[in-house]
Amino acid sequence: MSRIETTSIIGDRKITGEKGVAPAIHYSAVFAASDSDEFAEMSSVPQHARNYTRYGNPVHERVKSIMAALEGTETALVMSSGMGAMVTTLLALLSAGDHVIAQTHHYMSTANLFDEMLSRLGVEVSLVDQTQPSAFMSAIRQNTKLILLESPANPLLELTDIEGVAKIARAHGILTVADNTFASPINQQPHALGIDIIVHSATKYLGGHHDLTGGVVCTSRSLAEQIWRTHVTLGSVLSPMDAWLLLRGLRTLPIRMERINANALTLARFLSQHPSIERVIYPGLETHPQFDLAHRQMKGFGGVFAFGLREGPDTAKRVVSALRIPFNAGSLGGVDSLVIHVATMWLGTRPATAPIPANLIRYSVGIEHVDDLKEDLIQALGSA
Repeated sequence: MSRIETTSIIGDRKITGEKGVAPAIHYSAVFAASDSDEFAEMSSVPQHARNYTRYGNPVHERVKSIMAALEGTETALVMSSGMGAMVTTLLALLSAGDHVIAQTHHYMSTANLFDEMLSRLGVEVSLVDQTQPSAFMSAIRQNTKLILLESPANPLLELTDIEGVAKIARAHGILTVADNTFASPINQQPHALGIDIIVHSATKYLGGHHDLTGGVVCTSRSLAEQIWRTHVTLGSVLSPMDAWLLLRGLRTLPIRMERINANALTLARFLSQHPSIERVIYPGLETHPQFDLAHRQMKGFGGVFAFGLREGPDTAKRVVSALRIPFNAGSLGGVDSLVIHVATMWLGTRPATAPIPANLIRYSVGIEHVDDLKEDLIQALGSA
């Protein structure tokens, strides 16, 4: 089996007989058959790559092959966004009367999915403290169908004991879904820890250039077939161009993550010693309350950290405005660094019991030279 750096380059070569070193973009909504027998064969095969692009596309097949190899699953599916992947997965697996256990802290759109869609469809969701595996155990009911995890969680980087929760779920016959966007398959492989289905927003680290929107689901062939049938109905289709951009991004994912991990750890350590900083939140720091867990289940700690200013929210906003290298933009995982004032972005999306500290800044590190990023932080903190 190839190492992960090689898999990202050669993991799709068996998909087609094309001779181009660079893969072709199959920008066609429909593919022609040579005769009626071939048309019948194309129509009878689910996820056929050369029938109708809502069902599949040759570029999709390449991405799926690499992503399944990176996450260690039997297969994968691609969709038009991370939330498209999450919604499709949950709608495929859940029915009225089912019960879901999820974390108190999730990506805001995932939390909205619980409140605005699943409850309306008759699916009940219990939210538990993700830092306590026993909380998942205590929440299990007779009708619990699925446990949904996100680790590290956005935006405060709490961790979930993935293996511990997966063991609890397996013992009770409950499916598990993990959002692995913040870690990427380079830093964390939930399937190896016992998770059934892994979901990614490919818009982030997988694409890596802030130029595409996409989602990926990695799982077994049987579960993928079930999710794919719902996907075809919903039509959350990844365009061939975005699939090609995603494929290009995957080629450099390991080397990008190596630089991003190193940059983030260096900057987090630097800020933790700065007199203007109240605290830094990053799984790779010894001060993170789940540092030991991070070392057990992660190979690297990702490119996102958060830090709070001693002088409060107004100073935090001024620091964001004074930074010259990162864009003030609400995403993560690309070659460009991005920064936001967290409370502004999450306004009204968190429960009153777990509000966002008003002095907190979230920094998503890119692949710029770390000394330039450090000097930029120094000048911004000084001027603010």
